[in-house]
Amino acid sequence: MNDRMKASSPLSSSACVGVAVVLSLCIFHADSVARTLRVGPSRTYTTVRDASQATQDGDTVLVDAGVYSADVTEWTSNNLVVRGVGGRAYMRSDGVVEQDKGIWVFYGTNFTAENIEFSGAASVSGWNGAGIRFDTPGNLVLRNCYFHDNEDGILGGADSILIEYSVFDHNGHGDGQSHNMYVHGRSFTIRYSYTHRAWIGHNIKTRARNNYILYNRIMDEADGESSYSIDIPDCGRSYVIGNVIEQGPSSVNSSMLAYGMESQLGVNDLYVMSNTLVNNLGSGTFMRLRAGSIVKAMNNIFYGPGTYWSSGSTVTESSNYFEPSFNNSPRFANPAAYDFHLTSISPSSVLNAGALPGISSTGYILTPTSQYVYDAQGKKRSLLGLLDLGAFEYTAPGGPDVAYPAPIRDLRYR
Repeated sequence: MNDRMKASSPLSSSACVGVAVVLSLCIFHADSVARTLRVGPSRTYTTVRDASQATQDGDTVLVDAGVYSADVTEWTSNNLVVRGVGGRAYMRSDGVVEQDKGIWVFYGTNFTAENIEFSGAASVSGWNGAGIRFDTPGNLVLRNCYFHDNEDGILGGADSILIEYSVFDHNGHGDGQSHNMYVHGRSFTIRYSYTHRAWIGHNIKTRARNNYILYNRIMDEADGESSYSIDIPDCGRSYVIGNVIEQGPSSVNSSMLAYGMESQLGVNDLYVMSNTLVNNLGSGTFMRLRAGSIVKAMNNIFYGPGTYWSSGSTVTESSNYFEPSFNNSPRFANPAAYDFHLTSISPSSVLNAGALPGISSTGYILTPTSQYVYDAQGKKRSLLGLLDLGAFEYTAPGGPDVAYPAPIRDLRYR
């Protein structure tokens, strides 16, 4: 304390009140500042559950890489970020789920999970045990996460859902009503992700009003037993752009992309642009569309036998490539190994054969700007010259193939 403060007179009662208010504001501010909580064997919190119960709004929880057995929990604070550090943090159910719902159950507003692995979730009562179960009015972001061998990879609704750089593998109970992912809300985006081998259910199922399915690898492969590759059962404004989609020989459904097969609750507006669709089932329908659907399909490769789309809908199509046999006429790099990149010997009906697709009815740009990079990454799609057909732009050997290490940009939902 300085001399001037020593010599000052006692504070008046009004001054004391003012000081008390300032002190209380300072204390409130200090308590409300976002914190970082650490989880790991040698950290303040040794379990994720302990850390979740200690969170306050705006906190970040850093979880050391390693296996967290039966460490299930709910999250109720708002604006949380939970991130695995030093590698993925592995949330292994080992027969335990939170509230008979999932490994993690989220109720707050705005939740981000990064670098987390979830497996083994099984519900006692409903066959809907999920890696993450959520119901939030805010935003859910899943980045670089891995969901496998759960009854549902993720299940729930949010105002906005963004999944990127993530892998979903062999989720489902086998009843056809549980899936790699099952979501609803205002807006759903999945990009640069790999979803495959859903067990009897769908690789992607969304009831969102706006869907952005962009630059993903959606596969059954040799042993997958999924139903639809993509199921959008209630219609909705939907963009399926730049994906490589393969239906395997063991698929339990003869259709790959289903649109509006249950209702028309959302806007009837589907854009299928610059995808590579491969039907290894040997029969069926590439796109099963609700009667009266309004669909624009451009610059796609449809490879394999089957009906390209069901009748009764209005499909405006141009610059698509259709090959009903398995003769590799597009000259894919290695279709037996599920490598559907184009090559220098791909025909002129594929290379530089695309047309500029323009914009959607609401102004969304339909030209692909990126493409999928194995495993669960993405890169910019070169647009030198004319657009190639399908999910991949041909790049000469030695050309740039740099994967994105982080999110490219936020989408403006339209």
